[in-house]
Amino acid sequence: MKLHLFTDFPQQFQSGKTFFTKDRTPLTLDKVNLERGTVKLEGIDTPEAAKRFTNAKLYTTYGKTRQDCPLDEGQYFWFDLVGSRIEEEGRTLGKILEIERIGAIDYFVIKTDDTLVAEGNPKQFLLPYQPPFIEDVDIDTGTIRVRGGLDILEAS
Repeated sequence: MKLHLFTDFPQQFQSGKTFFTKDRTPLTLDKVNLERGTVKLEGIDTPEAAKRFTNAKLYTTYGKTRQDCPLDEGQYFWFDLVGSRIEEEGRTLGKILEIERIGAIDYFVIKTDDTLVAEGNPKQFLLPYQPPFIEDVDIDTGTIRVRGGLDILEAS
């Protein structure tokens, strides 16, 4: 089968690894050729059987992701960042709803704090996840300190 990779961690796709479809059907990779972008699934031996999984997305658990996808210092999984509070100079700007990759840049999609919405600001805004905007990420407290975020919000 053809495997289209939309991941920063292609190394997790190895023979013997099990993933799940959206409906939680387990799929174990039998043979993997990342250069060609192809996989053979255990127990799927005919093109007709493989068609059942056309356009299927493969999922794994957070724990397996942490185990199979090592990060460098200062790198974080998106699922650890979503839900984090965005603060600038002690003021809460909002919370991360999701992260979108636009071109080569990742952006936080931020739900603006209600007090800032009441002041006439938009309900959501985008903030680039890169310097100089990101000053500090604290996964333990779920807080990300930023610089220039309020200016972006007010200009949105």
